[in-house]
Amino acid sequence: ISPTYYDKIRMDANDPLRRSVVISNPLGEDTSVMRTTALPSMMEVVARNNNFNNEDVILYEIAKIYLPKESNNELPEEKNVLTVGAYGSTDFYALKGICENILGLAGVKATYRAYSESAAYHPGRCAEIVAENGDVIGIFGQAHPLMAENYGMSIPVMIAELDFDGIFAIANTKKA
Repeated sequence: ISPTYYDKIRMDANDPLRRSVVISNPLGEDTSVMRTTALPSMMEVVARNNNFNNEDVILYEIAKIYLPKESNNELPEEKNVLTVGAYGSTDFYALKGICENILGLAGVKATYRAYSESAAYHPGRCAEIVAENGDVIGIFGQAHPLMAENYGMSIPVMIAELDFDGIFAIANTKKA
């Protein structure tokens, strides 16, 4: 992705996720770093659907993110994440239901707590998903209006980011 995408999703300048693996010989600025979040990609697709006048949209993507190691000589940690983007009839509680269904299929029990640490999300309309073991396995809520505006969206956008690998590391898929 382009490093400018971090600004587009309103990522704090000191956020550790801004530390991306830089590609040695990129084809261009738009593909010069390996993404540490799939949120910009989801927002691009949601905005494109809005531009095509699709009125009611729910999309998902299972994607890889790349988290750099301490040493630049080591390969980055590759993680699978699941992102959901929606607008139209989907509200906070409908998105929570989508997340609950995903967790239910994996047999993961979780609780939800208010979250306001990310500038990408609307404060007061965002929650973390916390597994029984205490691990944070996701975040969901309404995109901050300023972030949505960065993508040309003037309507509420709902987004979720789930740690796909983390969910399936604690999954309980045994049927009784």
